[in-house]
Amino acid sequence: VSYFVFSAGSGTTTYDSYNDFAEEENTPQLDYKDPNWCHSPNLPNGEVTCYSPRGPSYRSTLGTRCEMSCDRGYRLMGKSSINCLANRRWSGTAYCRRVRCRVLHLIPYGRYSCTHGFMVDSRCEFTCRPGYRIEGEHSQTCQPNGFWSGTQPVCSDTDPPKIKCPPSRLKVAEPGKLTAMVIWDRPTATDTADKSLEIILVGQEPGTDFKEGATIIRYKVYDQARNRAACKFLVRVEVRRCPELSPPLHGFLTCSSDGNNYGATCEYHCDGGYELKGTASRVCQFSRNWGGDPAECVPMEIKTDVKTTAALLDQFYDKRRLLIMSAPNISDPDYQLQNIMIQKSDCGLDLRHVTVIELLGSQPRETGRIKESLLAPEVIEGLRQVFRISRFYFSMVLLDKLGMDRERFITPMASDELFSYIDSFLLDEEERERLELHRDFCD
Repeated sequence: VSYFVFSAGSGTTTYDSYNDFAEEENTPQLDYKDPNWCHSPNLPNGEVTCYSPRGPSYRSTLGTRCEMSCDRGYRLMGKSSINCLANRRWSGTAYCRRVRCRVLHLIPYGRYSCTHGFMVDSRCEFTCRPGYRIEGEHSQTCQPNGFWSGTQPVCSDTDPPKIKCPPSRLKVAEPGKLTAMVIWDRPTATDTADKSLEIILVGQEPGTDFKEGATIIRYKVYDQARNRAACKFLVRVEVRRCPELSPPLHGFLTCSSDGNNYGATCEYHCDGGYELKGTASRVCQFSRNWGGDPAECVPMEIKTDVKTTAALLDQFYDKRRLLIMSAPNISDPDYQLQNIMIQKSDCGLDLRHVTVIELLGSQPRETGRIKESLLAPEVIEGLRQVFRISRFYFSMVLLDKLGMDRERFITPMASDELFSYIDSFLLDEEERERLELHRDFCD
């Protein structure tokens, strides 16, 4: 067997010759010598391979069989094999149709570009908008079977938003306050993918009062893909403070606000029996210094040369308590016993703001004294009449700071009993607290 090939159109035709060819009886006598019995087969964009019984000189003689195939990128439509028939026609037709892949869908937030459109071997590259990233294959190729290679990717938002907080800030507390109002502008956030962003404040709102010290303010922002960004800054409130003031000896301080912060006012007070000498109050300045000078508590000056009982008592009003001790004479045993106990408890009485007045004897030798200072006879008589104090037996009258008769004793009182009564019934809460602080002073 021998093969012969010739071109037909843009394709190629190959012929075979067969040495032995037997004709059946009664076969019509045809002109086998006509080499163009059928028209020459032509298959654009394809290849035709023919097998001829008469040899290569007979291009499309009767009985020729041709195989049809298409070039890459084309698909055969029609018969894949045809024969040249006696009626001078081929047994079928065929053509090559160009293969196309389906149109690729646009991916959200992305695009693609292809080398040869949607034809075979065309490569399409995918890209995403700024702020998005390809997830999956970056390209697809149109295959000869008309299908794209791989799967189409997606554009995912993986870029977090950007947020910038305001700078940290320092605020000084207002006078007399331990807080300060701090305001700031809400930060703005940007994102390469989204315009709608959720900004969340973590901490105290602007325009509110912040306490002394540092407070951390945080902001968080999320885009629609829940990518997160955050920033933070400090709000520091400074309370300017003066040095702690020491209370005066025999006195105490009462201060406003926190006691030593800017704008606080401290007032000096003296214990009963002491008087204030100097400035009554001082204010903590912005410079952290106290205004004015410290005050002192000096022993109150008791005037015993007054002529009336009222003049004497007015000196003690709202300052001191009075313990008036009366005895028929200085040799009275109850007086002597009580006098010894009074002398031993002098410090404790002073802590409780108690002044002792002694009335001794009878006229014309009657005496009255406060410590070593003597009282006028008319003052002594006035005290006995106002408080109904007898000259004929030992007794004591305890007066409160308002001059009211609070308790009477007709027998000597031990200092512990006397102190217990004063502490329980005559001292207010502040005096009890100060007494506890200074109780060891007399030890």
